[in-house]
Amino acid sequence: MMEEKILIIDDDTYICDLLDNFLSANGYVTDTAYSGSTAVKKLNENEYNLVLCDYRLPDSDGFKILTTAKKKNLFTPIIIMTAYADVRMAVKLIKSGAQDYVTKPIYPEEILQLIKKSLDSNSGKLTPKTFEQHFIVGESQPFKKILQDIQSISPTDVTVLIEGETGTGKEYTAMAIHYKSRRKNKPFIAVDCGALPHDLANSELFGHVKGAFTGAVIDKRGYFEQAHGGTIFLDEIGNLSLENQLKMLRVLQEKAVSRLGDEKKIDVDVRIIVATNEDLKESVKNSTFREDLYHRINVVKISLPPLRERKEDILLFAYRFIDKSNQDFGKDIRDISDDAKKILINYPWYGNIRELENVIKRSVLLSSSEVIDIESLPDEIKSYSVSYQNDLRFQKNSQSSFELKEATALAEKEIIINALVEANYNKTQAAKMLNIDRKTLYNKLKQLEIKTHGE
Repeated sequence: MMEEKILIIDDDTYICDLLDNFLSANGYVTDTAYSGSTAVKKLNENEYNLVLCDYRLPDSDGFKILTTAKKKNLFTPIIIMTAYADVRMAVKLIKSGAQDYVTKPIYPEEILQLIKKSLDSNSGKLTPKTFEQHFIVGESQPFKKILQDIQSISPTDVTVLIEGETGTGKEYTAMAIHYKSRRKNKPFIAVDCGALPHDLANSELFGHVKGAFTGAVIDKRGYFEQAHGGTIFLDEIGNLSLENQLKMLRVLQEKAVSRLGDEKKIDVDVRIIVATNEDLKESVKNSTFREDLYHRINVVKISLPPLRERKEDILLFAYRFIDKSNQDFGKDIRDISDDAKKILINYPWYGNIRELENVIKRSVLLSSSEVIDIESLPDEIKSYSVSYQNDLRFQKNSQSSFELKEATALAEKEIIINALVEANYNKTQAAKMLNIDRKTLYNKLKQLEIKTHGE
């Protein structure tokens, strides 16, 4: 008897019931939802091995269901049922993470074969290969050390602190730990603490009961309850308020949560992995992070190095992202020119792997040949390269004809470009980082001939 549990979502009750009866007769455990709101509620409260979802629902659509299901479990296969006219949207859904789609009218035998295929292929996803495909690749010593750490700590339940700059892969590292552990078939709940509204963080993390505050019309399970049996990943934990830090400490000590508005304790069995791009020791010194909580979460620490410190891995990532972008954009980019390779290797990548992925995506999309060359690269990357090469020439030739004014301009150009990259090209933010006003920054960009996104 198969143990796979399938959620069938369709507002056409005839189709829903037909598939329910047919799949049950073929050994699957089934559940049904006739609306998007019911489906979201069931996805949040239950575990499913596969979701079969109509694209068009009266109160939702396939994208919302996909987002909810993937948030609960990244690897849950989603099959979209769609009318012929919506095939383009179904293809977009596949690019966003859906497993497959089938056009109506529905033929149960066809659905059955598709489900078997999806579940079979999904069984092989919870392996190290999954993470090679998504993120974790490398030949550098720092990368090999990370893999060793993941291998060592995954079978345990110890709390893990992951440190690293933005874009270094903290969430993927947490996923790797989870999916190589005994909890791999249970939920992996990722929470961006920096994005939690201050006044709702308590409710989002620990849940609430009906009437706990204005707008609390039903009981709600928090993220800790949703992660029961699995892993909760708290990214940018330094952003939690001191009040919620105290509640976190109690969860670690008591292995239980109390919903807002209720004193009753609810037992939770979760592994906790946290991440930060800050120096939490400094936050402890500044009294913005509790010292006792810091010691409780810092049982095992993994420090992710920035991409500029693992140059041997840059081209490995670049080719991986080319393959992914070729699939996304229907392109056939096969290589990177030698000159472009040198630029990619020497660029500082302050946005790390995330920035590299965006650059490769853009280069694949804009390339007019089968090779990414210098002209395919974004202007800010090429501008940095010119500055970098000129700086090298200046350093190597002590008798250089460069005037002090020209050397200063080169250094100034590099500093501004670095600030723009770190601010994700938000000029207001970059100006604040450089301690100049926005107008001065615009004048500098024009004077130094620095081009930015959209220009």
